[in-house]
Amino acid sequence: MQRAEYPSLHGISDREAEELCETLRRRIIDVVSKTGGHLASNLGVVELTVALHRVYDTSRDRLVFDVGHQCYVHKMLTGRNGMMETLRTFGGVAGFPKPAESPHDACIAGHASTAVSTALGMAIARTRLGEDYKVAALLGDGSLTGGLSYEGLSMAGQRREPMVVILNDNGMSIDASMGGVAQHLAKQRLKPQYLHAKEIYRKLMLATPPGRGFYRFSHQVKEGIKASLLPGSMFENMGFRYMGPVDGHDVKGLTKLLRHAAAVNGPVLLHVKTVKGKGYGPAERTPDTFHGTGPFRTEDGAVLKGTGGESFSARFGSELQALAEKDPRICAITAAMTGGTGLSGFAERYPRRFFDVGIAESHAVTMAAGMAKQGLLPVFAVYSTFFQRSYDMLLHDIAIDKLHVVFCVDRAGLVGDDGETHHGLFDPSFLKTIPGMTVLCPASLAELSVMLHRAFYEYKGPVAVRYPRGGENGYHEDHSQEPACILEEGTDLTMLSFGSLTGNVLEVAKRLRQDGISVQVVKLNQLAPLPSGRVLEFLKKTGRLLVAQECAEAGGPGEGILAAVAAGGLQLKSAAVCSCGEGFVTHGTIPQLRKLCGLDVDSLYQKAREVAVHGG
Repeated sequence: MQRAEYPSLHGISDREAEELCETLRRRIIDVVSKTGGHLASNLGVVELTVALHRVYDTSRDRLVFDVGHQCYVHKMLTGRNGMMETLRTFGGVAGFPKPAESPHDACIAGHASTAVSTALGMAIARTRLGEDYKVAALLGDGSLTGGLSYEGLSMAGQRREPMVVILNDNGMSIDASMGGVAQHLAKQRLKPQYLHAKEIYRKLMLATPPGRGFYRFSHQVKEGIKASLLPGSMFENMGFRYMGPVDGHDVKGLTKLLRHAAAVNGPVLLHVKTVKGKGYGPAERTPDTFHGTGPFRTEDGAVLKGTGGESFSARFGSELQALAEKDPRICAITAAMTGGTGLSGFAERYPRRFFDVGIAESHAVTMAAGMAKQGLLPVFAVYSTFFQRSYDMLLHDIAIDKLHVVFCVDRAGLVGDDGETHHGLFDPSFLKTIPGMTVLCPASLAELSVMLHRAFYEYKGPVAVRYPRGGENGYHEDHSQEPACILEEGTDLTMLSFGSLTGNVLEVAKRLRQDGISVQVVKLNQLAPLPSGRVLEFLKKTGRLLVAQECAEAGGPGEGILAAVAAGGLQLKSAAVCSCGEGFVTHGTIPQLRKLCGLDVDSLYQKAREVAVHGG
């Protein structure tokens, strides 16, 4: 099939569906080789997504993705194929489902383990409102490492709402012959004729005492045999009809099974076995490398652009190894982000002191609490956006007992092309509410090295060290000794910032000095407890303040400083806070998004001139 768009797949033949899968697979490789993105996971669900669109009408039926990064084929099939060259670019197609982009996207999805709960809520709404549409949830096996998935599965089984949960299993090894037997059994067990005959048999057997005894005996034997052959007993115990495991690259067979499953009056779990990177050799050989990739050469998979120097994640990993060599109490925890957080080397060197808990951030924090309580020095390396999921555990399991756990908060600030669900804009706001929490914010690699050491040995209680994606931004020094420091002296205006925006602020100060405006540059090294008293002393020199913060406005350091100014009775001539605003920020490159938020050098320069000359 050579169509640019695919308005409906309901009437296509099996042969056309197979041809379409090959066309889509080539299209994914071509697009992602230019834009970067999640390649291996999308190649693995081509046949499954085509089968879903042959059975479901996503303009009405609800297809819920989990995590959501495997939605590229879905987007191509729902009117966005011609726009895929803009994938993950500013103003272009998002890399995750986005209802604002298309009515075919049932809900926003960027974090794991949420699909079953969301789909169940939709199924309940359908029943309560008397409407008629199908509901399906597509989740990867990694999502089953998160407890929220089991909470959703448990209630879905109890509620008995008609819905289909598709488990995309690309990690479990399943014997081929056993998979064939299981597929055959699954097809038979979900056919309406079989289900009807089974119900009649059950009623007849339970009508008499001898029949009831025989039924109980035969049922126990059957369940024992089934449990020994099939891995679905856990799901059936929850109340699901289990299908699988089945071949996730047989579009014809998947279509038939999905039609059977969608017709069942109750919850069904379809267990699908797929191969990450299917159809592209480099991605099949190293699926982790191509899970999230930059632009690459299609002939051999070679990445086209380098990283541009050492990253904060890499520096964290090397420093932690050096500290762990001297202190056997140090242990590292991650939530399915070993490579992303820079812990691959630590995991290889200290396998007995490294713990990947899967997509289970709440568990990671509580496990760290137990480790700290009993004398270890745990460090949990986590992306800011995923750290949000652990708020209750920070309060209940860490803070009340004042436990010494180090949290290394990666991807703090704007992260770029993954968009709303992945920007690390809220950790300054929620971490400051944790009693006893210290939050450090290095602006250079050297400061990260120093602050990581101090986090282990100079502080008590919980300590968070937050740092951005990528490397340094024009600032390479170490002025981390005090909670707040003056980088440059000035008398007309105080510019206050922290983290990776420090380089932008220093460049703005340089431009302003050329205009004859004397700027005092203040850098926060600590966001909590906020060193407001020290900052107020600095402000007395200028009486004018501009705060530049790459985080949400509400609850950010700027708000705290202005509150301290008011409480202290300090009369400022003018003041302003430049931030990422009160809502969410879209996807794009970090320079583009800083410009959008008014945090690029040009925007900050214009705002600083207003505050210094015109009073804000």
